[in-house]
Amino acid sequence: MNGENGKTREVPPHEVYIDYSNKDDEELRRILEELLKEERKISYQRRVLHGKIDILRAELVRRKKSGLREGKTLISDADIDRLSEILASEALGMPRNDPTTD
Repeated sequence: MNGENGKTREVPPHEVYIDYSNKDDEELRRILEELLKEERKISYQRRVLHGKIDILRAELVRRKKSGLREGKTLISDADIDRLSEILASEALGMPRNDPTTD
């Protein structure tokens, strides 16, 4: 596809349209199997990622509980500063949870 200034831009896979009407049954089965294989791979990666997230969250909770036992506060000054940044950006209309941006 052509983007700005006539340059070719890469099209993300979810935006690609394939005309399946011109493909025979065997080719459609092959495409389906490839997509199912890709879906299984992504699903596995997602489960691993969620496992890592769960482990990290549990560690943070453990540390927070340990800190409370030692007399530390539940919410730090850094937490308050970060919350202020988030709320200020939302007030300015800046998207905060756009998964396509880093």
